[in-house]
Amino acid sequence: MGDHLNTMGYSDREEGRILEVLGRGLLREFPNPDRQGCPPSEALKRIAGHEMPLAEAEKWLDHLGSCSPCYRDYLDLQAAHRIRRKWVFFAAAAGILLAIPIVGRLLFPGHHKLPPAQITAVLDLRNRSVTRGAEQGPAQVPLELSRYASQWNIQLPPGSADGPYEVRLTTEQGEQIFATQGVATISGGITSLRVEVRLLSVRPGRYVLQLREPALVWNSYFLALY
Repeated sequence: MGDHLNTMGYSDREEGRILEVLGRGLLREFPNPDRQGCPPSEALKRIAGHEMPLAEAEKWLDHLGSCSPCYRDYLDLQAAHRIRRKWVFFAAAAGILLAIPIVGRLLFPGHHKLPPAQITAVLDLRNRSVTRGAEQGPAQVPLELSRYASQWNIQLPPGSADGPYEVRLTTEQGEQIFATQGVATISGGITSLRVEVRLLSVRPGRYVLQLREPALVWNSYFLALY
């Protein structure tokens, strides 16, 4: 009872008044098996939790000074109150620690290392001409794409068929970096191909995106990863 936890403003002097009246010898010296004159449990709980002003608690102090069962209940309730207060403190501290990285990502979005769990990037190829062949690249401004994207939604050129496609990413020298497969579908006149990608370990730079239907020639597009 030495620490000063309160919600209604018990002063050290008031806390000392309660200790003076109760005394630790009360645990054994005043048995009250019939619980004569004991305060309601809610009142005892408020006293132990420092939720009752001392002026209101005064009417019960004389009884608490002569009833060992009530004094034991008081000690138990006060211990439980202290545990609850500590848990509230720890929970608040933990909440602050959890909030720090979230606030950091909001204030400094370019400085966090972990990307969002799911980012879908749209690659619109509908107005881009293609170069046939695996070793030739297009002479167009490259598509720009984040390495953090975990899914590509590739909108294929007009007239592209639905069905299976092969997709790969290579260096400009033709070295394969990544390869996958997907099935294109047509909706609203647009042929779309969705594929899962993992490019976090790929260095930023200029690459070649290549697509083809199985056994056909590759269609190539420059791609700038950042």
